[in-house]
Amino acid sequence: MSVKFVLAINPGSTSTKIAVFENTKPVFTKKISHNLEELRKFKKIASQYKFRKEIILKELQQADINLDLIRAVVGRGGIVKPIKSGVYAVNEKLKHDLIKSPFHEHASNLGGLIADDIAKSLPNAKAFIVDPIVVDEFEYLARISGHPLFERISIFHALNQKAVARTHAKSIMRKYEDLNLIVAHLGGGITVGAHKKGKVIDVNQGLDGDGPFSPERSGTLPMSDFARLCFSGKYSEDEVLKMIKGEGGLVAYLGTNDAYEVEQRMMNGDKKAAVIYEAMAYQVAKEIGAMSTVLKCEVDAILITGGIAHSKWLINQIIERVYKIAPVHIYPGEDEMQALALGGLMVLDGEIKALEYK
Repeated sequence: MSVKFVLAINPGSTSTKIAVFENTKPVFTKKISHNLEELRKFKKIASQYKFRKEIILKELQQADINLDLIRAVVGRGGIVKPIKSGVYAVNEKLKHDLIKSPFHEHASNLGGLIADDIAKSLPNAKAFIVDPIVVDEFEYLARISGHPLFERISIFHALNQKAVARTHAKSIMRKYEDLNLIVAHLGGGITVGAHKKGKVIDVNQGLDGDGPFSPERSGTLPMSDFARLCFSGKYSEDEVLKMIKGEGGLVAYLGTNDAYEVEQRMMNGDKKAAVIYEAMAYQVAKEIGAMSTVLKCEVDAILITGGIAHSKWLINQIIERVYKIAPVHIYPGEDEMQALALGGLMVLDGEIKALEYK
């Protein structure tokens, strides 16, 4: 295999992670934190891309990275229209949807825009996105919500869920496409996916209020009570939306989105923190149980990943409730930067063809 350098870019709401890989080996990684006051100057998330791009280039320059060696710039995929899993070349149609955000505004929309801008300034680089959060592999029954005005949609931590599932399959010398897995991503949002032979056929839509509550999202709420609250006149639309995402979950109950802080408060005798933290584990376990029925209880393994998977206490609470379904394996943290780089490398090496966004 010839030496190829790949730049991976993963924008978050208040930070941007970047990494340079020499083939599969990371040679430079950096998490760039952004000042909230500076970000508030931009009316739309998409308009931040030049600001963030300049900071990325400055960091790479200070690290003496020779950008001319970069062959692929791979950005985190954003909220565009539903697409199948894979690596997509950044084209004008994709950029249009990332900028105009006809489906949803999200910081991950910046990934493809920044990748394209940087790649165009380099002599031999191409821009890609990999497994955006709108990867849609639902079976038809999963789309039915209970009312024809609403359809269940697939929005989840596709990049990390897919990467962890493939990592697990490789560790047991099996193909991802031959396994039935339940993957739970525990982060600022929580999504639990049913992976059937390489496809995520159902998953809770953790972004907008479905499934377990999380550090800053409310998850599924009692619908009639919620409807009455919306029409009570006490809250604006923006305030209600923030209850669902941003100011729900641990933030609403305990005033923090830091799961580690909640665990420390619990260990120091805070009974409310203990109850809420256990309830979050309870809801994750319940969602795992629900996804086992989607797979007709034929589950090869349950994989738990994401930043909160570092919490041994929380993980033990989940395992106690689900271990009889299938063996449980823990993959703490996120494998997203490596997954982005590997996607770009597979295209460069001719292992796969980049897909076209239409």
